[in-house]
Amino acid sequence: MEVDEMKTRMLQVQESVERVENKRKTESDGERDDETLSDSPCESVPSTNETPSKKTQVEDGSDFLSVTKKAVVVLTRLPDYKISALRPPTPQQFYSEDESLSSSDSDMQWEPEGENSSLDFYDVSEPAPVIISSAFSYCSDETTKIRPNLPEEEVKVDMMVLAKRRPMRWQQGKIVEIVTREDGRLKYKVSFEDKGKSLVSGHHIAFDSTPKLEQLYVGARVVVGCQEDKLWFQPGVLAELPTRRNRLRFLVFLDDHIPVYVGLPLLHLVCRPLEDVLDDIPDSRHKSFMNQYLKDWPYPHLTQYKAGQSLNVELNGAQQRCEVQLVDSSLMQVVFQENQHKEWIHRGSIRLEHMARFLELKGVEEQSDDSN
Repeated sequence: MEVDEMKTRMLQVQESVERVENKRKTESDGERDDETLSDSPCESVPSTNETPSKKTQVEDGSDFLSVTKKAVVVLTRLPDYKISALRPPTPQQFYSEDESLSSSDSDMQWEPEGENSSLDFYDVSEPAPVIISSAFSYCSDETTKIRPNLPEEEVKVDMMVLAKRRPMRWQQGKIVEIVTREDGRLKYKVSFEDKGKSLVSGHHIAFDSTPKLEQLYVGARVVVGCQEDKLWFQPGVLAELPTRRNRLRFLVFLDDHIPVYVGLPLLHLVCRPLEDVLDDIPDSRHKSFMNQYLKDWPYPHLTQYKAGQSLNVELNGAQQRCEVQLVDSSLMQVVFQENQHKEWIHRGSIRLEHMARFLELKGVEEQSDDSN
């Protein structure tokens, strides 16, 4: 019964189509009735809320009814920092071999890609910089932030070391005595060349010798020789190992948030670092920054600037206008407009106005995700 009804229905459809065609042939173009089919490529189709639609098709001489389904895709916008973190490294995020050997500021050639490259949540009068998650290595050895399982070097009396005199000033001296406290902790009495003496813990002395490459890792507690004063050393945390991208240098964040690129001869390993080396950093803001930096490694967030661009950078507790002079790998040199003061800033520093906002919003997002 249903088959007969289907055939009858199909015959009626074919007859209707034939009548329309005959009517179109007999009527002139100007006198066509509104009920006929239009020759225009764009037909007016009545709107409907029904997703499935039926249409008649003819194939191999046989008629049948088919159902067409419409797919609906719902898109949800992710935060920009999640997009950048999930995006795999692109060729632009690496120096080529030629670039790494010929130019220290090839980063200056990086261009924002498209209008949507800037972060859209910044309410500022000028375009916000692109913030990327930059990949820093080509093999796992270059990205390691795990302390290598190597035997500890011996610390003994009459050994030359670098010892803490003040928070940002370490000096060369000699261990003259090792004191064992009642709780079993060891203290080291160091005599300095200027006749002063200090009793310090193992995480406040560093080896005077140059470390081996296999001893170094991102997050290592180190002391860096000051290039202006060879008798002055400053504590910090190792932030990059040598790669083609940074022209085979070590990046160190000093405890006062200043970043420096140095060669191996200027590095010294702390003898007995704390389990969490960040507990040795006195500045809470810098400690928080380093915690996030090591968490993100090897894909730390960096802003992209070019020489000549203007931006706001914190100086003496206030945001001040400055201009980018040079870009060198992860650092950029800026000059402040008010007093022409020049200094090197990390491109992910919390002193950058845009980066500070970015990290603040990212922290809120992560807290929201943790609570859910």
